[in-house]
Amino acid sequence: MLDRYRDRSDLLVLGLPRGGVPVAFEVAEALNAPLEVLMVRKLGVPGHEELAFGAVATGGIMVVDAGVLSGFGVDGEELDRIAERERAELDRRERAYRGDREPPRLRDKTVLLVDDGLATGSTMKAAIRAARATEPAWLAVAVPTAPAGTCEELARLVDDLVCASNPEPFTAVGQSYREFEQTGDDEVRELLGLGPAGFGPGWSDESQLPSHGRGLAS
Repeated sequence: MLDRYRDRSDLLVLGLPRGGVPVAFEVAEALNAPLEVLMVRKLGVPGHEELAFGAVATGGIMVVDAGVLSGFGVDGEELDRIAERERAELDRRERAYRGDREPPRLRDKTVLLVDDGLATGSTMKAAIRAARATEPAWLAVAVPTAPAGTCEELARLVDDLVCASNPEPFTAVGQSYREFEQTGDDEVRELLGLGPAGFGPGWSDESQLPSHGRGLAS
């Protein structure tokens, strides 16, 4: 589904930490493209943290779904508290995954944002806004699974959107996976340490690739 992006010299694959990075690694390896991360954090509904009411991304960007926010009674004070906590975690991950390296330069690039799936789409919306601010030549999103409605909404925000499956009814991203283990910081650092210079034409032996906790059901 992404074959048209293969071997493009201007392509950069950006995984959304943490769960999107193992998926992005496979995409980057298949397309012979460099791999990086775009730092973004979901803002979870208190008591239902897997349900996002918004997200924060690098560059001070915050996206909020007012409907979800009001539906669960999250007030302004609680929103500020959650956002502050997630920004602190965003900064920690920035240091953990990037160290002293500069963020990737996206200007005039073909950028492919990859996550392990979408539910409300809030996290990806924040990622899209953060990426758009750097003026890429082309911005695309690729995910293995998402509700059809979320895909339709996000497709209006990017130049291309590829989604492998739209389960109906959609209950959670994990329903599309045989294995859906949590991705840790060490795994993210390991995968980023192999790219962009550590894979590509020279990585033809799949036995050398690190194992990870993302196995699609179909």
